[in-house]
Amino acid sequence: MKFSLRYILPFCILGMTFFACRPDENFITDSNAQLEFSVDTLRFDTVFTEIGSATRFFKIYNRNDQPIKISNIQVQDTDGAFFRINVDGIPGNQQTDVEIRAQDSIYLFAEVTVDPDAPLSESPFVIEDFVMFETNGNQQKVLLEAWGQNANYIPDQFSSGAIWSPCTSSNVTWDDEKPYVIYGIMVVDDCVLTIDEGTVIYMHGGITRNDNVGIFNEGIIFVTERGRLKINGTLESPVIFEDDRLEEEFDTRAGQWAGIILSDGSFGNQIDHTEFRNGSLGIVVDSAAFLTINNSKIFNTSSVGLVGIHSTIVANNLLLHSNGANALQLVYGGRYEFNHLTAASYGVDASALSMSNGICLDDFCEEVAGNDLDAKFTNSIIMGSRQDEIALSSFSDRTGARLDYQFENCIVRVNELLDETRGGFPDFFNFCQPCTNADSDDVLFRNTDEDDYHLDTLSIAENQAVLIPTLPNDLDGVERGNMPDIGCFEFVPR
Repeated sequence: MKFSLRYILPFCILGMTFFACRPDENFITDSNAQLEFSVDTLRFDTVFTEIGSATRFFKIYNRNDQPIKISNIQVQDTDGAFFRINVDGIPGNQQTDVEIRAQDSIYLFAEVTVDPDAPLSESPFVIEDFVMFETNGNQQKVLLEAWGQNANYIPDQFSSGAIWSPCTSSNVTWDDEKPYVIYGIMVVDDCVLTIDEGTVIYMHGGITRNDNVGIFNEGIIFVTERGRLKINGTLESPVIFEDDRLEEEFDTRAGQWAGIILSDGSFGNQIDHTEFRNGSLGIVVDSAAFLTINNSKIFNTSSVGLVGIHSTIVANNLLLHSNGANALQLVYGGRYEFNHLTAASYGVDASALSMSNGICLDDFCEEVAGNDLDAKFTNSIIMGSRQDEIALSSFSDRTGARLDYQFENCIVRVNELLDETRGGFPDFFNFCQPCTNADSDDVLFRNTDEDDYHLDTLSIAENQAVLIPTLPNDLDGVERGNMPDIGCFEFVPR
């Protein structure tokens, strides 16, 4: 008896579950079997200026020689507050038992809807979610990333990779009223980047992986030898650097972006009236780099606030507080001048100030290198909850490098630093004159528990500073007068 294909095919189509018409019905069950995706991040590069939506897609590949069944595909936020997906023509933010034939692929479409005028708690600058895949107990995911608020997103859709530069000309100025949202690693490599007063910079942080740079913490500004950073904030309109998570629970959370690095030989960097918040580091000034920083704040960092590595830093009216490690770290020598500094380190198991004139070149410090250190502090407060808020390390005997420091009209807190039997510096106060060695009973600030480092009514810093004519006003713009106070703030009665 002869059978026609026109009779067989309907059975193959309608009865595929029961008949062996499908050559690939034996699904792979190996838990090591992986899906592949055309992207690891599906980015919606549209900047919405009004309520709107956009759709993007990626492909899901089965590179195996057997068909594979994805037991579950879902948007992590299954409520679909922002993102909705369609898997191979079937809509729904959660789908089960999705099949892909051997050596085949399917499409996943994702749609985002954004209201850029909604509050940041409802529509943040960067909206993120994941599409989760579970196959034979193996879990994989693709990041969904969209831009929410109307802002300057950098890099834009024409840029690629995790490392990029804003240097489209020799002089680049950021002065837009809309904030700037920065992804990845921004390298100021061959220009002067000027940031004008009132500009707000949001750093999009988080650990990520890139084939070119490996694993890194996003939200880095890196200034090379040929680059220069000029930040022109004012008292009335400071420049702000912080992470892009502005919900209340992230307000004081440290470590949300990496920090600013002025690399070897970068000179002419100038920062005025600027606040740096919630980074891993604040600012690192590397070998032979130069920084002048005035009337600024660095706080809520998970590590050091300001680092100088064999560099030159001049700082006036600077406030460092709530840093997870040293507030100020000066290592491997360098030249430093600080006037009216307040470095406060409360509740941290690290000194407010650490200085050294050398570094160890191996784990056991058998090999060392040294550079001269010249550091001068005038009218400064270096205080915290530890008995020693200044740590000194000298490599002079092994390298010949000088360790020269001078404190004038300062308030410090030291104890074991003075103990020669513990490798201390018993002559410290020969180079700290006149200085007050404060303790926990001395009144200084209004309220350290609330990070208010203005001077208290009974503060021992009042009227104890030497007049510096070039700094007539404090960090808040208050006039100092002829009998100024120590630290970055003048006492103001409340």
